[in-house]
Amino acid sequence: MPHDGRARTGFPVPEASEAGAAVTGSPPTAPQAATSDRALVFAGAALTGLYTTGAGGDELQLLESAGGVSPEYRLPQRLSLSGGSAAAQAFRADRPLWLNAAALASYPEGAPTPPRARTASLGALPLASGGTRLGCLVVVGASADGFDAGQQRFLERYADAVACVLPTEESRPPGASPLSHALRGMRVGSFVLVPDTGLIEADEALLELVGITPDDFDGKADTLLAHALPEDMSALMSVLEPSLHALGRRELEFRVRRPTGEVRWLSLSCRVLAGTADEPGQLLGVVTATQVKSRSADDVSRIQWLTAALDDAVTVGDVGRVALTALREPLGADRVALADVRDDRLMVTLLDPPKPDAWPELWRAQWRSEWPDAPVSALPTLQLALRDGRMDLWPAGTALEPGLAGIGPGGLAVLPLPAKGSVAGVCVVGWDRPHEFIPEERSLLTATAALVGQALKRAHAHDAEQELATMLQRSLLPRRLPELPGGIAVARYLPARRGLQVGGDWYDVIALSEDRVALVIGDVQGHSAGAATIMGQMRTAVRAYAVEGHPPDVVVSHANRLLVGMETDLFATCCYVELDMEEGTTLLVRAGHLSPLLRHPDGGTEEVQVEGGPPLGILADAEFPLTAVALTPGTVLALVTDGLVEAADLPLDAGMARTRAALAAADPVDPARMADALLGDIGRREDDVALLLLRYDGMKTKPIRAGWVVWRLPDAVMHARRFTARTLRRWNVQAAADAVLLVVSELVTNALVHTQGSVRLDLVLRGNRVRISVSDSSPRAPAKPVIVDWESTGGRGLLLVEAVSDASGTVPVAGGKQVWSEITVPASDPVAANARL
Repeated sequence: MPHDGRARTGFPVPEASEAGAAVTGSPPTAPQAATSDRALVFAGAALTGLYTTGAGGDELQLLESAGGVSPEYRLPQRLSLSGGSAAAQAFRADRPLWLNAAALASYPEGAPTPPRARTASLGALPLASGGTRLGCLVVVGASADGFDAGQQRFLERYADAVACVLPTEESRPPGASPLSHALRGMRVGSFVLVPDTGLIEADEALLELVGITPDDFDGKADTLLAHALPEDMSALMSVLEPSLHALGRRELEFRVRRPTGEVRWLSLSCRVLAGTADEPGQLLGVVTATQVKSRSADDVSRIQWLTAALDDAVTVGDVGRVALTALREPLGADRVALADVRDDRLMVTLLDPPKPDAWPELWRAQWRSEWPDAPVSALPTLQLALRDGRMDLWPAGTALEPGLAGIGPGGLAVLPLPAKGSVAGVCVVGWDRPHEFIPEERSLLTATAALVGQALKRAHAHDAEQELATMLQRSLLPRRLPELPGGIAVARYLPARRGLQVGGDWYDVIALSEDRVALVIGDVQGHSAGAATIMGQMRTAVRAYAVEGHPPDVVVSHANRLLVGMETDLFATCCYVELDMEEGTTLLVRAGHLSPLLRHPDGGTEEVQVEGGPPLGILADAEFPLTAVALTPGTVLALVTDGLVEAADLPLDAGMARTRAALAAADPVDPARMADALLGDIGRREDDVALLLLRYDGMKTKPIRAGWVVWRLPDAVMHARRFTARTLRRWNVQAAADAVLLVVSELVTNALVHTQGSVRLDLVLRGNRVRISVSDSSPRAPAKPVIVDWESTGGRGLLLVEAVSDASGTVPVAGGKQVWSEITVPASDPVAANARL
């Protein structure tokens, strides 16, 4: 049940005095406002209206209004987008429009209606999400002076929150309006305190921030204060027990300890409401959560906070965000830019606000890249500051070069960021309105620049280390996977989220021939530079042994003996799969690794029972038995490492079951999305993760094969030519016979003359190409003649083969080599569709 504070404390939401309104710009009254609207009342909003674009797209329609139950102000139900209302103008310009009472008088269309509209102010904030304009948020204030800077920032955040929830109607709780749901999503709590009685009305958002359930709250301020840290209690009491003559706004950062033990930083902003003869004075305030400790009222506390925050900043981006928090809001700045100095060039790392139209025209051509005319010499103002290493403050109206014009028309601060005798970067802070640089502010800027410069230097070293680790990892893994006939392979790798982000997991897809492919996945013990080095050596060794043509068990055995002979104490696990893309038969070898997973075409999954051997690098004479599995088209083969299926809080069996469930639920039409679905929540990562998927589709065009063992007889070449001629006639490709017979003669002759042992001739017809392969037992590649002239008596055979072939080459195979040639069948002699061996 929602808790209504008035039911327990017995007093209504306070009415603000005229004096309070004059000081803070807030509405003079807040008659019985709902607790969900109290934060808007504090922000100076007497009425809030949500306009959305109509069905025709030519007008704005009032979808909802909130704030103040009495009809003191009213807004029109419809506003033309082409009209002269403030909402329409803000919508068209796509930027907020703030009007005090005097400026609002020039916008009669769409203004709030009487009786007191002439003393009202107005804010119009466009709403957009994902590049789509959704409408406009109109905020009416009761003060003729308009909204102050703090209120404007809060209402701009509120407009962004409304724009986020407006398109997602199905995600809102039943009956929740976009205005109230957006305010709740901002996690803004509010309260009304009567200091004389100690009673406080707190909404559910505030109770949640502190860590109190509504049923456990007794309506007493002491209950809330009990959660504050003792060292912050004195400052809290000075704010919550103010003199009722101090009617201005008060702000404070403090910490609370939640029931879970978590320490949370909260930001408090409140103001005193003078009481009447019948009612005591009251305190109206709002509380929000902050990501890091924000600044205090005095400069010493600000520097202490900045030092602590920068100590936790790791990357350059972290340093930029802390610098932005330390400078923009405390100084009331409108723009903050942070840039690195690299080789006399400026590289922008942070721009706030992140909108191109907020920065000079010259910056837009290279938005979020280098500054225009990136050399430092192109910006004399920055060049002077960087050369002297001294802060420069430029007052309003200073004429600056085009690259800086418009950043700070009301004042510009250029802060070099010193670090260990050099300048790590530069920070530029700009104001739109005239800004006076007081001495205390100058000291704060100088101290901030020194701390940010040192942190930026450390962050650069960290980023360089991580970039080096990333480059090392990427260089050791395949850049891209080969295109496979009859299947699609995809892979994913994620480094560990602790320590050096480089590990020992690897994967590879090796095209052994036009119809055979090897898939391998492995994991070297640990995740360090040493593990990555061993991983690279093992991946290279496995690929080399596989390309030589060894069967899977021999490939893994060779890799095992290689790792045993290395000077390392690390071991590795491995799963090797050789797949015949034509027939769908697979041979699997497992060395201490997880078993592969299969997803069948009907959606069922299984863990393949592969008889395994020990991990690589333990026993030199270890045996690695083969396991054969047949795949049908539509089957998905998944190879994973233990980082995906095992963690401190995830047993291996549970992880494998979860991965199988994700594999069954994923759509195999897109293997890339299937791999992403198997990764799941990438945030939970104690170890590096490798994933290799292959969707086997089967070859649409199966090759036709014929083979002949060449006996070492005087007429062996003649028999090889006769076998070839018969085969070509049977395949109905006689038009290519002359070229094919010439290649067969030359390759068989070379094998018989220059090698010993067995010789084999293989013919393959795939589509409109004939492949001739001659295998022998010599590992030496055939040598081409260096000089060929009229007196040469040999060496012309390979030149003839190259001349008549569309492609040719030599590949090593187990126990020797294979010399091959491919010849295209002329179009006039199409391949018979029903050709048979």
